[in-house]
Amino acid sequence: MEKKVIYYQDELNDEFSPTKITAKVIDENYKYIRRGPFKFLTHIFWYRIVANPLAKIYLHKKFHHKIVNKNVLKQSRHEAYFIYGNHTQDVADALIPTMVNNPKDTYVIVHPNNVSMPYLGRVTPSMGAMPLPDTMGASKNFVKAIKKRVEQKHVIMIYPEAHIWPYYTGIRNFKDQSFRYPVEYNKKVYCFTNVYNLVKGKIRITTYVDGPFIPDLSLSKTERRIKLRDEVYNKMKERSKLSDYSLYEYVKKEAN
Repeated sequence: MEKKVIYYQDELNDEFSPTKITAKVIDENYKYIRRGPFKFLTHIFWYRIVANPLAKIYLHKKFHHKIVNKNVLKQSRHEAYFIYGNHTQDVADALIPTMVNNPKDTYVIVHPNNVSMPYLGRVTPSMGAMPLPDTMGASKNFVKAIKKRVEQKHVIMIYPEAHIWPYYTGIRNFKDQSFRYPVEYNKKVYCFTNVYNLVKGKIRITTYVDGPFIPDLSLSKTERRIKLRDEVYNKMKERSKLSDYSLYEYVKKEAN
């Protein structure tokens, strides 16, 4: 069967998500921290009672999903940490962090699309979605929310590639800006890499977990950030070589 070819121009900014959504503006009125007993109960309901079991069922049925090397996270069970992964699915990438970091709560930094969907967009914040801010006021609230989740010893999940490339088996280049958070709070960093294999005619996703990568306090903050980025990128590149099946072929467009 001939593979579908997807042409790209900009590895850092091209988006190939199958879902087209008009994102709402995340301004200073957006509530990143939702307080009160009702909000707490809705979080427990959607995150623990609904999301966790459904994620496990969906990932098993569709991708025969398995996680390798999850035990490395045990050393951080009583502290906050940051985790990074490759961005190759729409639905699965919202669920895999929950499975990887369970039983800890995971808060995923997402595009505003994820909180703009009809109906479901009202639920995703209770499941840990933290949309990127669009205004200065929202940015201040966003930073406060990350600090709060770190103080609560939760997990912050970041997709540094930022854009979805479905079933892509490489690791795209990404910037070091998103590593400023673990540098700021001096927290351990982990990464996971989703690789694709064909098993008995069906696509399997295997998630390899690696780390920890620790901010080097002998360096400046900028150098720490760059070092963390390079360590995570190189480990993910190494793991990505375990993919032996690609559904699509990604080809860079020529300049003309």
